[in-house]
Amino acid sequence: MLGRKPGTDMKMFLEIIKAEYLEDYKVKLHFNNGECRIADLCSSLKGEIFAPLKDLEYFKRFAIKFNTIEWENGADFAPEYLYDISITA
Repeated sequence: MLGRKPGTDMKMFLEIIKAEYLEDYKVKLHFNNGECRIADLCSSLKGEIFAPLKDLEYFKRFAIKFNTIEWENGADFAPEYLYDISITA
């Protein structure tokens, strides 16, 4: 799968255990596999559910729910997607 480290156990379910807002639409994500990565979600905010997230003040107000980051309106991204689009911190 894209973005996976060689030797990574593909059976492991990725979970976000900590997340920090950085700037613009960038979030620093700490995964349960020990990796820390930075995801720029600017180009991922497509569709009606993600429209409110284009407001940076709203975007900053996420929480970890069900192993990923989620916003007040229920918008979220799969941890695997976040891993794949992110870069090493």
